[in-house]
Amino acid sequence: MTVEGVYVYAIIRAGRPLPTGAGGVGSPAAPLRTIRQGRLAAVVSEAPPKLRARRRDLLAHQELLLRLSAEGPVLPMRFGMVAPDEETVRGRLAADEADHIAALERLSDGVEINVKALPAQNALAELVAEDKKVRRLRDEARRRPGYEASLRLGEAVATALQSRAAEAGRRILRELTPMARAVAPGPDVQGCVLNVSFLVGRGDSNDFHRVAERFADTHRTHVELRLAGPLPCYSFVAAEATHARTAGV
Repeated sequence: MTVEGVYVYAIIRAGRPLPTGAGGVGSPAAPLRTIRQGRLAAVVSEAPPKLRARRRDLLAHQELLLRLSAEGPVLPMRFGMVAPDEETVRGRLAADEADHIAALERLSDGVEINVKALPAQNALAELVAEDKKVRRLRDEARRRPGYEASLRLGEAVATALQSRAAEAGRRILRELTPMARAVAPGPDVQGCVLNVSFLVGRGDSNDFHRVAERFADTHRTHVELRLAGPLPCYSFVAAEATHARTAGV
C-alpha cells in the first residue's frame, strides 16, 4: 500500500523549536517541520511511500517523541498517523485548540511509566511451602504418578501463581497510585495480571522507579514487575488529536 500525505508525530505549543538533528520516518529520514495554527503546532513530515512498522521507523518515531517530551509537554501520535494534507491538519488544530491546550497543560512536566505484573515463575518451592492444596497434590502425584495427577498439579500451580500475582498487583497499584497524577489501565496482555500506566512528574520518576523496584524485590516470589518509561504520554491523550487515518501498519 502506498501512503501519501502528511505524517503526524505530535502536537506541541506553537513556537517551540524542533530538536537539533532530529529526523523522521522513512529511508532516508524525512525532514521534519511544523504546521502552525493559532497556539498550536503539529510536528510533521512527508509520509513516505509504502509505510510499514519497520524497526527503523518505529525507533525514529519513538526517539523524536522522547526528545520532544524532554523539552516540554507533547500530545504524541501513535505510529502511522497520516493526514491527507496540511489543510486537514490545520483544520483539526483549529477545531480542537482549547482541548489540546488544556491537555498540554495537564501533561506539563509529566511522563508516562507503564507497569506490567506477571506471575513469578521461579517460586515453586515457596508456593509448595505456603499452599496446602498444591502441597497435597504434589504428594499425591509422587505417590501415584500419572497423567491425571500431573494435570491436576499443573493446573493448581498455575492457578495459585496467578492468584498470588494478582494480589501483589493490587498491592503495587495501591502503593504507586498516590505517587501519580493520573492512572490509566491498559489493554489485557496475555500472561499479565496487571497492565497500568501512570502519569508521573518528570522529577518524581526516579522515586517512582525505586518504590516499584523495591516492591518487586520484596515480593519476587509472588510477582514479576516490568517497568517501561519514562515514555511519551500516550495513555493520557484522550483521542488521536488530528483525527487522521492510520497507515496500513
